[in-house]
Amino acid sequence: MTSIGKIGEQFVAQWLISQGWQILHQRWRSPGGEIDIIAQHQNSNTIIFVEVKTRKSKNWDQSGILAVTPQKQAKITQTASYFLGQYPQFSNFICRFDVALVHHQPCYPSDNKHSNFLVEIGKPIQWQGYQLTLLKYIKAAF
Repeated sequence: MTSIGKIGEQFVAQWLISQGWQILHQRWRSPGGEIDIIAQHQNSNTIIFVEVKTRKSKNWDQSGILAVTPQKQAKITQTASYFLGQYPQFSNFICRFDVALVHHQPCYPSDNKHSNFLVEIGKPIQWQGYQLTLLKYIKAAF
């Protein structure tokens, strides 16, 4: 069974693809941590490292943004440095650290009749048994 976190990451990856990004890796791991999504913009020298937070409504951490603590940011930055060491072809690229906030709730079969598979910020869609909404995409979050 797929975790809701992984579903949220796949959801954001689809949105990034629709925005002209090529997904290089999902859940890329190093000895020091993990990066949810690494992507390169088509025909450019920009690479993004994306942290995805998938939450239910009424959560303690403001849709996940409070979970991206300075310690988490340092871990992501270190992991990105490790990635660039492993893939030197990206070492001269412009690097950016983004955060995607996704809301989820279960959807029921009767909800599926209004499915829209074009991911847009603020618009809920049915995806893998959930209603998902990309609440906010924060470019250069840290």
